[in-house]
Amino acid sequence: MQLDHRIPSGPLTEKWDRFRFETKLVNPANKRKFDIIVVGTGLAGASASATLGELGYNVKTFCIQDSPRRAHSIAAQGGINAAKNYPNDGDSIWRLFYDTVKGGDFRAREANVYRLAQISNQIIDQCVAQGVPFAREYGGLLTNRSFGGAQVSRTFYARGQTGQQLLLGAYSALMRQVKAGKVTLFPRSEMMDLVVIDGQARGIVTRNLITGAIESHTAHAVVLATGGYGNAYYLSTNAMASNVTATWRAYKRGACFANPCFVQIHPTCIPVHGTYQSKLTLMSESLRNDGRVWVPSKKGDQRRPAEIPESERDFYLEKKYPSFGNLVPRDVASRNAKEQCDAGKGVGETGLAVYLDFADAIKRLGEESIRRKYGNLFHMYEKITGQDPIKEPMTIYPAVHYTMGGLWVDYHLMSTVPGLYVLGEANFSDHGANRLGASALMQGLADGYFVLPATIGAHFATATLPKIDTNHVAFTEAKKTVHERIQTLLSINGKRTADDFHRELGHLLWDHCGMARNEAGLKKALHNLPELKKKFWSDLKVTGSGAELNQTLERAGRVADFIEFAEIMILDALAREESCGCHFREESQTEEHEAKRQDDTFSHVSAWQYQGEGQTPLLHKEPLVFDNVKLSQRSYK
Repeated sequence: MQLDHRIPSGPLTEKWDRFRFETKLVNPANKRKFDIIVVGTGLAGASASATLGELGYNVKTFCIQDSPRRAHSIAAQGGINAAKNYPNDGDSIWRLFYDTVKGGDFRAREANVYRLAQISNQIIDQCVAQGVPFAREYGGLLTNRSFGGAQVSRTFYARGQTGQQLLLGAYSALMRQVKAGKVTLFPRSEMMDLVVIDGQARGIVTRNLITGAIESHTAHAVVLATGGYGNAYYLSTNAMASNVTATWRAYKRGACFANPCFVQIHPTCIPVHGTYQSKLTLMSESLRNDGRVWVPSKKGDQRRPAEIPESERDFYLEKKYPSFGNLVPRDVASRNAKEQCDAGKGVGETGLAVYLDFADAIKRLGEESIRRKYGNLFHMYEKITGQDPIKEPMTIYPAVHYTMGGLWVDYHLMSTVPGLYVLGEANFSDHGANRLGASALMQGLADGYFVLPATIGAHFATATLPKIDTNHVAFTEAKKTVHERIQTLLSINGKRTADDFHRELGHLLWDHCGMARNEAGLKKALHNLPELKKKFWSDLKVTGSGAELNQTLERAGRVADFIEFAEIMILDALAREESCGCHFREESQTEEHEAKRQDDTFSHVSAWQYQGEGQTPLLHKEPLVFDNVKLSQRSYK
């Protein structure tokens, strides 16, 4: 297999315009001849479905929720980046491009990232036109705030509900196309398999989550916008339903999985409070605009924060990174919080937390101003913890949040399976080894509103796509495989729940393939994984049947995929013998204990190809070439 990124030639600043001019187009009258399946209705999926429908294509859109409005994009809090330079503080498309490449520790393609920075400004215009209620200054202009990894204010926001408001904008555009008859919506439907015919992605098999019916759907192209796989760790900030199943099915049908070990650890999460906790809650990175991060200077100091004078507080981010202070990127903040807690200076009942303190900001700006900026976030924190952040500091600790890895895609956002496109968090594309805050919403909407609608036409204009129906043998075989898998899960009749196995898998990955990794730990995890898989398939208990609403069965199927997927996560982490982003290989660090890249060996995208059940996947490497930025050791000091 050859990984052809299909990046246009010419200067970086002209590649996207050149592509759009030189690519073959589909006549507007001919677009109605093509059917497209879109799986997922988050920002990437909803925006893609709406735009493709508007262009005239026939779109089938699937989501596992009861409404597209419940996609996980709704949970994004802090904001969305764009290079508008409204504050006039020196921002530009080039600076956004550079900050994103540097923030990703130089492990992303220049061409994709520059395109993202170019499109960012169009996204804001699009969303304002839809009525998204971005925060505004007194004079009525859109306002911005700062986020980690940048020294300019470029983040547009709607209080702490930016994802929700952007999703409502995309949802309204989507439902307009549903009403127009160009988009058919299939809620409560889970993709169970991808159907590939003559080397082309031509449809999917789904399970109706209400009735249990296994259904087949054909198309001329399939688009996956199904989010990330952070729930492999069991505890994460992801929605409980977030899973890897759709992309894992595509991987088994020939789509390479890229950089699966690249997982973002977010520094500002409410700490774990119990063994049987089911998920974690994120506190927006925007809080670090005004909140100061600190721990007691002395190890084991368990006094209440109000009893610790400032002279005995260690504001370690401000001290260590004076240029960026509390607004260092997420990976840097996370690693330093872990370092403080490992040194015995953590706070709270478990000692696995640090303080995020707003006292100075309240003195400077007033309580009313702080509540106006962060009120809904403070309310959420108080509802969960019973503590008011106005009166005492928040306690926070790093947690699994976003996944930079995903299915490999080229410049067109097409996977290694022709006709299979992958958008947003489900692809590996734009963030390298670490995503800067407020860039996920930017990428999802860029992919859906602007990139895919321009690239998918090139496929339709050149590919041979004969008419097929669901009676084709490939659909029959795929449905049979899905039925057999469901029956196997139901028939095991063991004693342990899927959640129990999932929790065990989460501990294995967090301990050995989390923030800090080493060769011995990764090999131990790889050794223990087959035993966990064996126990799952021999001692799992699934109640109910497959012909009804059965959330126990849903969970079991997703956990089975997480257990299989964990193998390539660990293999990828083992193969990448460098520290980059928030992936800290203990064998590769500077004298100051910072991440140390090895550009001569690992300046590439790792793309894993499925080789069959029980076989080690094959690793392909796409070299990363940097013609426009200078590779340097990342520093935020």
